[in-house]
Amino acid sequence: MSRPITLFTGQWADLPFEEVCRLASGWGYDGLEIACGGDHFEVDRALSEPDYVAGRHKILEQYGLKTWAISNHLVGQAVCDDPIDERHQNIVPARIWGDGDAE
Repeated sequence: MSRPITLFTGQWADLPFEEVCRLASGWGYDGLEIACGGDHFEVDRALSEPDYVAGRHKILEQYGLKTWAISNHLVGQAVCDDPIDERHQNIVPARIWGDGDAE
């Protein structure tokens, strides 16, 4: 069995998830590593909306794609980073950033 060829969606976080799926499928990819950025995969929605993940799978299936990985590259950069400062404001959710005061 050959390995699936996947594409990381982070480079296209400015495009809607479905558009990235359409493009990747047309380019011959087997699946996507989905970024937690743009509208590609929103963790808060996945936790609060019962049908959100199924909806992502439905879009993937529509374009003959699968996923084996979800990536949180940007937010992951803030893990154990001290201090959380202005460099993080655009990559962490507003509820984490708060007022920017680490205390």
